Amino acid sequence: MSHRPRSGLAAVSSALLAMSRHLEVRDVLKTIVASARELLDAQYAALGVPDDHGGFAQFVVDGVSEEQWKAIGPLPRQHGILAAMLHEARAERLADVRKDPRFEGWPKAHPDLVDFLGLPIRDGDEVIGALFLANKNCERPEGGCGFTEDDEELLGILAQHAAIALTNARLYERSRELTIAEERSRLAHELHDAVSQKLFSLRLTAQAAAALIDRDPARAKGELHQVAALAAEAADELRAAVVELRPAALDEDGLVATLRTQIQVLDRAHSARVTFAGRGVKALPASQEEAVLRVAQEALHNALRHSGADHVDVTLDRRGVGAVLRVTDDGSGFDPSAVRRAGRHLGLVSMRDRTNGAGGTLTVESAPGKGTTIEMEVPGG
Repeated sequence: MSHRPRSGLAAVSSALLAMSRHLEVRDVLKTIVASARELLDAQYAALGVPDDHGGFAQFVVDGVSEEQWKAIGPLPRQHGILAAMLHEARAERLADVRKDPRFEGWPKAHPDLVDFLGLPIRDGDEVIGALFLANKNCERPEGGCGFTEDDEELLGILAQHAAIALTNARLYERSRELTIAEERSRLAHELHDAVSQKLFSLRLTAQAAAALIDRDPARAKGELHQVAALAAEAADELRAAVVELRPAALDEDGLVATLRTQIQVLDRAHSARVTFAGRGVKALPASQEEAVLRVAQEALHNALRHSGADHVDVTLDRRGVGAVLRVTDDGSGFDPSAVRRAGRHLGLVSMRDRTNGAGGTLTVESAPGKGTTIEMEVPGG
């Protein structure tokens, strides 16, 4: 590799950095394919991730338009050269793929491939993908392949790093799935404990109103008012649950945009005025951004459900390389010294746990009749 021009080494470095920058599997696959095609100056590049049924779970191409790709049809099966790379786990460099005895043709709309370079992507002994290029943009030697031994060596380096990036992305997605499952389980318990109880009370109160409607209309009217109040509380519980079940993707939108969107939804859904301001906050480590979002959701839920506030103000400000979240309401407040009771009632234990897990600090200021301010600071990274 020492004889390659400096620009080539810079291109390799850029490709490896690009691969490590993404966490979503699909984004990693696209970056690998685009980087390989650009580095080796090929017309076409593709990467297939096998499934357990003789096909491909994912197949990403570069150099083919969306219209061409749609015209080609379904994802390929594992056959011919693709199968050889997946099952024999060795490189394939061919002057004309069409003349190889393993060649089995391709769909009518498929581009015409000639010289070919392919490599398996391996995680230890497991082949987790196949990366291949076709139609080198160069003068081909008589009867030879446009791709060289140096190209094969370079693609091998790229494949090794692709394996690391793809494995990391899979682990990230698995971790996120587990986090989502845990959140859904927690919400299911909350719905059972809160909304189910509300609906049970609603049913009993409606039955009481029905029994009183003839003999004591005044009492029946009071019971019906209670039915309306319980229905409104149950609706508030469900709104809060829906907002939590559908958080915006922090990776795509960022913390500030995610908070702003959720607060706009809450402002429309509740009678209280809910506002948000974000000032100068830079991207935080993923675990800290998620913790800030969840603490904000919990504090907002408390303010809108329990405090009777007319106004709830949320701010997110930069502090050094970190950030400070502040949720302030003008509601009924409470006595912070009654830690055990308040902690259970307002989810303070959960908020402190999330804050501690992100390496931050949480402070609570409140007094009966004076409103509440929840402040969370995270260090950044």
